[in-house]
Amino acid sequence: MRYFSFQYFLFIAFVLLFSCKEEKGENQDQPLEAFRAEVSATPVRVAQAERKSFDYLINATGKIEALAQVKLSAERSGILELMQVKEGDFVEKGTVLARLDLRENQLKLEKAKIALKNAEVNYQSEALSFSEVFQGNDENRKKEIEEYLKIKSGFFAAELDLKEAEMDLEKSTIKAPISGRIADLKVRTGAMVNAGDELFEIINTGQLELKVKVLESDINLISIGQKAEIYPVGGGFSDLTGTVRSINPKVDENGLVQVAILVSAAKGLLPGMNARAIIRAPQNNSLVVPKEALVYRSNRPVVFTIENNESKWNYVEVGKDNGREVEVLSGIEAGMTVITSNNLQLAHQAPVQIVKE
Repeated sequence: MRYFSFQYFLFIAFVLLFSCKEEKGENQDQPLEAFRAEVSATPVRVAQAERKSFDYLINATGKIEALAQVKLSAERSGILELMQVKEGDFVEKGTVLARLDLRENQLKLEKAKIALKNAEVNYQSEALSFSEVFQGNDENRKKEIEEYLKIKSGFFAAELDLKEAEMDLEKSTIKAPISGRIADLKVRTGAMVNAGDELFEIINTGQLELKVKVLESDINLISIGQKAEIYPVGGGFSDLTGTVRSINPKVDENGLVQVAILVSAAKGLLPGMNARAIIRAPQNNSLVVPKEALVYRSNRPVVFTIENNESKWNYVEVGKDNGREVEVLSGIEAGMTVITSNNLQLAHQAPVQIVKE
């Protein structure tokens, strides 16, 4: 009896196992089309791949500087007798700003004048011995004798000493070489300064430029006179524009090139401010898609297109990017419908449904 029950149990297990295998086989034989029909279509937005003019945006940051700024240093040693300006003051070109103690230089100047007069007397005395030469008609001979006597009497040396004393006296007075505002005042009245010591700086805030660093790969897209948009980091300014003024013909150790942009309206801006520049470089006849159409799979750029209400996976080669659109160099053609939404996890040949705005 037990043996019969065991056989019956084996028979029932065999029947169940065979039924499962048969059911599994039937499921595997279901057509792929039937499976797709059961999957709901992914709603997507689309756009057209277009061939058109494409504005490539070159972004660069830097500092605003005054177009004209001069650091003034003492040209001789002495006590600072007068300082007539303070930081922020506006001065006109040629204005006397500071002065060193003049007494020593004035004394040297008086000595030089007296020495010149003495040399002139000596020259005149020596010239009396050559009165016949000076009364003659040989002009070359006259010049030779005159030069000889001025050297012998010390007249030439006295003239040079006088000029040197006058120059030293002029160095005692510091005048504004340009118009602008005083900045970085480093000394006060009564201070002892040495030749070469920096006193202050004059900055012309009326004309400012933004100096930025641009990648060497982008420099061939920039030219003198090209327009730029300027955005100070601190904000508070709108519609600031500029013009490329100069391009440094040298690439630095980081592969960057310095570009100077003249700011068109400098009101409210100050030297030293940080700012960002956007230089537009138009590219003609480029194949362009919205940036949202570009996704990456295994670090490779992919654009999905639509064919027969299904997504199609296209590996592409991308070019420049302006933040809104991407240039496509190969992989798709103009006129193709590209998917711009719900494409991050989209698969190849997945059913899609176009959603209108």
